[in-house]
Amino acid sequence: MSGHSKWHSIKHKKAVVDARRGQQFTKLARAITVAAREGGGDIDGNPALALAVQKARDASMPKDNIERAIQKGTGAGTDADQIETVVYEGYGPGGVALLIEALTDNRNRTSADVRHAFSKYGGSLGEPGSVSYLFDKHGVIVVDASRYDEDDLMPAIDAGAEDIARDEDVFEVITAPGDLQAARAALEQAGVEVDRADVTQRPKSRVPVEEGDAGKLMRLIDLLEESDDVNAVHANFDVDAGVLERIAS
Repeated sequence: MSGHSKWHSIKHKKAVVDARRGQQFTKLARAITVAAREGGGDIDGNPALALAVQKARDASMPKDNIERAIQKGTGAGTDADQIETVVYEGYGPGGVALLIEALTDNRNRTSADVRHAFSKYGGSLGEPGSVSYLFDKHGVIVVDASRYDEDDLMPAIDAGAEDIARDEDVFEVITAPGDLQAARAALEQAGVEVDRADVTQRPKSRVPVEEGDAGKLMRLIDLLEESDDVNAVHANFDVDAGVLERIAS
């Protein structure tokens, strides 16, 4: 068991949502702006924008905020920031590969934040391409395994999903990036409640991490994710769920 979804679930339950909502909305708005800038403001004709908007809606982001972010990306708004995508690669405690995706209007600031996090918790930044080959891009839909069984998820397979995997107390429905929205829609039409859905860098293999390194690794990932500029952190760790519970407590 990898523990990836378990860690996300623990953090979600313990998070003070109102205290972090402003930061979350900032990140979601940036993702919408970049998607609109790169693929246009038509949600139906821009899959990346459709995904970014869906994530914003899942987080209860106000409609006006979403529309402003789209306008900013298409140039219809004023004072549009020059946001760029930057990817950092490196290794964390226990030899875990980390792939960090950032959306930033100040590359120097973001690089300093990422380097500080790696230095603080015993990680090391690598050159471009040093760990990216260890990951493949997939769509992942997370569903509570205590409420549904694998048969309930078959509509996603019919809609193009590639596989269904079990990760601790959740199912992960794996899709090609372009099939994520169709698979999610098929599940929701079948009455299956989706916990979250995203296009992510899924590790090809996982590195077992002992409890001594796991604490530092989770703190490193948390510090990276707390950066306003970091959009996503992908890692190939394999940590026991009980260890994650103790770290989070």
